[in-house]
Order: sequence, then structure tokens, then C-alpha cells
Amino acid sequence: MGNGDRVNFLVQNLELLPHPEGGSYKETYHSQESIPTKAGDRNLMTSIYFLLTADRVSRFHRIRSDEHWYFHEGSCLTIHLLNNQGHEKLELGPLSEKSKPYHLVPANTIFGSSIEEQNGYALVSCVVAPGFDFKDFKLFGPEELLQDFPNHSEIIKQLT
Repeated sequence: MGNGDRVNFLVQNLELLPHPEGGSYKETYHSQESIPTKAGDRNLMTSIYFLLTADRVSRFHRIRSDEHWYFHEGSCLTIHLLNNQGHEKLELGPLSEKSKPYHLVPANTIFGSSIEEQNGYALVSCVVAPGFDFKDFKLFGPEELLQDFPNHSEIIKQLT
């Protein structure tokens, strides 16, 4: 089974839908318990499957909660962070000298992700606590990010 066939199989069998930031997703869990936050009550925790392909990046965005990423299969994925240190890369994939099978993206961090391997894909899970809510989601355009991160125009253009 080629990567394209595998991606189609995953999309169909996991019932994945297009995500506004890019890629495909399906919510797999949201706690019945909620917690008060500055933005209002949120589920204690949420979890999704998230599928990216080399030609469908996750565009730069920010959420108000911590997001923990877990690798399941496919190619290594790069999580790109924009923060006080500039542009940082976290390699998500099978455990090796370069990559880890999990990474934490701290709350309020601007981030996106990509797959460098031609025709590659990655299936991951993302767990958000307090739980994800689209009210806490902000998608960025290039102009806004280039004002704050002018030295990182290449990655900003790639992920916006």
C-alpha cells in the first residue's frame, strides 16, 4: 500500500475531516468534566487524531492551552514554534537521536507543523488541557507574524 493509499485509508476509517489550520482531524475524546478558565468554562481535556501530508501543512496558529503531541505512524513531522527565542523546531516521529514520539507545545505559543519527506504523511494524536475550544483558536496571516518575527520570513511564508 503506497502512502496515498494509506492516507485515504486513514481518512476513511478514522472518519477524519478537514481542519481549518490544515490537515485532517477527528475528535476522539472530550471530558464530561469542565474547568473554569479566564476565557470561560472548558472541558478538562480533549483529544484528536490529526493527519498531515507533505502537501498540507498545519498553518501557524495559537491556542490558550497546553497541547501534547503523540506520534503514531508515517513520516517525521516538524512542529515549528515562534516565540521569544525566534523559530524553534521540534521533531516528532519514532524515537531516534533527532526525534521523539511526543512533544509539548506550551499554551499561547504560535506554532504550525510540516512534513519534509516528499509524499510523506504523519498520523498523530493531540491532547489539549484545558480542553480545546475554537473560541481559543487564532490563525495567523503572514503580515501579522512578519511584524514580530521579521528574521523568519521563509518559514512564515511556508506556514501561512
